Amino acid sequence: MIVTVTANPSLDRLIALGAPLRRGAVHRAEATVADPGGKGVNVSRAVHVAGEPTVAVLPADAGDPLLLALGRLGVPARAVPSGCEIRSNITIAEPDGTTTKLNSPGAELGPAVARALEDAIVAAADGAAWVALCGSLPPGLPDDWYARIVERLAGGPRIAVDTSGPALAAVADAGVDLLKPNAEELAELVGVGDQDFEHRVAAGDLEAARVAAEELHRRSGAAVLATLGAAGALLVDGGTWFATPPPTTVRSTVGAGDSALAGYLLGHTAGEPAPARLRLAVAYGSAAAALPGTRAPRPDQLATADVRLRPLETASPEEPETS
Repeated sequence: MIVTVTANPSLDRLIALGAPLRRGAVHRAEATVADPGGKGVNVSRAVHVAGEPTVAVLPADAGDPLLLALGRLGVPARAVPSGCEIRSNITIAEPDGTTTKLNSPGAELGPAVARALEDAIVAAADGAAWVALCGSLPPGLPDDWYARIVERLAGGPRIAVDTSGPALAAVADAGVDLLKPNAEELAELVGVGDQDFEHRVAAGDLEAARVAAEELHRRSGAAVLATLGAAGALLVDGGTWFATPPPTTVRSTVGAGDSALAGYLLGHTAGEPAPARLRLAVAYGSAAAALPGTRAPRPDQLATADVRLRPLETASPEEPETS
C-alpha cells in the first residue's frame, strides 16, 4: 500500500493553445481538460492505474468536484472535511510543450482541521509500505508540519517527501527515507549560490547535480531522487546513477515529477534495485509528459527499455550507456 498526503489539493485545469501564448492577446483554446490534482493525488492516480493499492489522504468536503473526479477514476481517498472549496490551478500549454502555470494559494486550514488531517494520515499509514508527503502547504499550516507528521509516523512506513521552500528545508533532516527535489530545490537545499545552477544542469552539467545530490544525501541520510526536467533524473542511494528519458513529444509537464515519484515507489515496493527504480521513475515521468493535463500514464505507455542509465561514479565519455 502506498499512502499519499496532499495537504493542498487542487482541481487542475489545462488550456491547450494552438499557437504560442501572447500576452494581452485573445486566444481560442484547442482543448480544455480538468483533472483532480495536487502532487500526492497525482502519485496515487499513477499507482492506481498501475493496479497497486493506494489511498490519497487530503482535506476536502463531501461532494467537492475533486472527490467526485477521484471517484469516477476509482482512486481511493480518505477526505477530512475542511469547510473550504478546493482550489483551482490553471495550466496554459503551448504547441511546443511550454507550460505556464497559475496556482492558487489554497484555503486556510484551521487547527482543528490540521489535527484531524494528521490523525487521518496516521490511521491510513497503518500497515502501509510508503507514505508520500507531497506538495505545498496551504495557509494555516506551519513550515514544520511535514516534520511533525514524520515524527508521528516514526517506526512505521517508509516516508518520501516531495515539497519545496521552507517546508522542504524543515523536513530534510527529519529522518525520511526519500527526498525528491527538482534542480531548483536541490540547489536551495544544499546552499548552491550559483544562480545558473539549474541552467547548467539542464545543459548537461551532471557533475554539479551529482555533487549537490550526494551532499544532500550525506546531510539527510535519505535517498535522493533529483528530477532534472528534460535532462532526466539522478538517484543517490547506495551509489549514484543518472538516467535520460526516451524521445518524448511533450504535451504537458504538469504532474510529470509526481509520476516519476510514483514510478520509483512502485519499483521499490516490487523489490527492484536502485538503478531499476530510477529507470522506472524516468519512464513514468516521460510518459506523463507526453499526455495532456495531469493524466497518469498506464504501464503499457511506458518506454522503460528506452531509458538510458549509467553510474556517474564510473561513467566517462568513452563508456557506452546501458539500456
